[in-house]
Amino acid sequence: MKKRMKTILMLLVMSILLCLGACAANRLELDKFSGKEKVAVVPVICSKLPAIPEPEIVSIEIPKDSFATIVSIGDTLCHKPLFNAAYDKENNIYDFSSMFKYVGEYFENSTINIGNCESPMAGAERGYSGYPCFNAPEHLAIDLKELGMDIMTTANNHALDKGFSGLSSTLNFLDSAGISHVGTARTQEEQNAILLKDLNGIKTAFLAFTYGTNGISLPKSKEFCINLIDEDFMLQQIQQAKNEGAELIVVSMHWGIEYQTTQNAEQERLAEFLIKNDVDIILGCHPHVLQPMKMLKVQSEDGSEKEGLVIYSQGNFFSNQSKVNTQNTAIFNIEVKKDGITNEVTVQKVTYAPIFVNIKPRGAEDRYELLDLNEIIASYESGEQVWTEDMYKLAIKEKERCCSIIGPQIDNTITE
Repeated sequence: MKKRMKTILMLLVMSILLCLGACAANRLELDKFSGKEKVAVVPVICSKLPAIPEPEIVSIEIPKDSFATIVSIGDTLCHKPLFNAAYDKENNIYDFSSMFKYVGEYFENSTINIGNCESPMAGAERGYSGYPCFNAPEHLAIDLKELGMDIMTTANNHALDKGFSGLSSTLNFLDSAGISHVGTARTQEEQNAILLKDLNGIKTAFLAFTYGTNGISLPKSKEFCINLIDEDFMLQQIQQAKNEGAELIVVSMHWGIEYQTTQNAEQERLAEFLIKNDVDIILGCHPHVLQPMKMLKVQSEDGSEKEGLVIYSQGNFFSNQSKVNTQNTAIFNIEVKKDGITNEVTVQKVTYAPIFVNIKPRGAEDRYELLDLNEIIASYESGEQVWTEDMYKLAIKEKERCCSIIGPQIDNTITE
């Protein structure tokens, strides 16, 4: 019995020594790691503790906001004196590019550029013509593309000036030039297709409608050829755009009364109707003069407030018209933002460059020019010998006229 007790005590002592040795070894390793040198008195008997794993670094990507810029212009009206001045006898082509030499930079850094094609292009065989039944030289489409135009709306009162064939030819020439179009159609399927563009991650729908066609009847069995202002039809297209994932809806409206620099009650009613039904931007054309722009707030059916941008009229981008206010236009720069977290898309800022359509005497070189009024004023006031004093005075007067009609520029990024 004593022998057995002695054996148990020896085993117990050996176990204690083993544990002390293990602790000393581990302490030695930790001391080395900390830079301190110590010597363990107990011999190392057991292995090291397992290594502590490195913590896993998890990167969390915060969604970024998306931004896009839409540049918009008004009516392109190709009167006969204008396309005659554009004729290049040497090369037997119509070259409109000289008109744009002072304004091209406004279309270079935008996300997308849009304007209204007021003059049909039915082809040379139909004979080129101006007002009242337009048929512009098809080279206009090429020059608009070179200017930077991405979309031309075609729903306007002159769309059927040369009938359904002229309407179709216009779309064919725009296709050939690489310009998208909306507002008229060659088939029912084309009318039903919503024009969608990806603007830096913002899925955007473009729609276009007109009040009428100057009394020209729609061709039988081809009523699809033009988008008329009809609330049920507009709602249908807006809803389809939303169903197809549109996050931003831009509508071009051919409306209003010619030569009036203020919108009428019908324009205001339609603008409220569109914004109430989730349209974000309304681009107005037809009056041939500028009209005001504003951020319009409306009450929806459920009592919530909605807001959208409306430019009631952008004037003539170019034409041969010289009545008061018809030579005043602007290039509008619309900045939109998509919130990376909420995905909400809002109009952030709207600026514009006042432009004057300068018409020189018949036979003059570059008879039609779009003058950048801001550039003329800045250049003259800096002492550059580019513009005359008379041109400087003209620029000041016409800029004031533009700004007094359009109103202030918009900046929704400023918070009180």
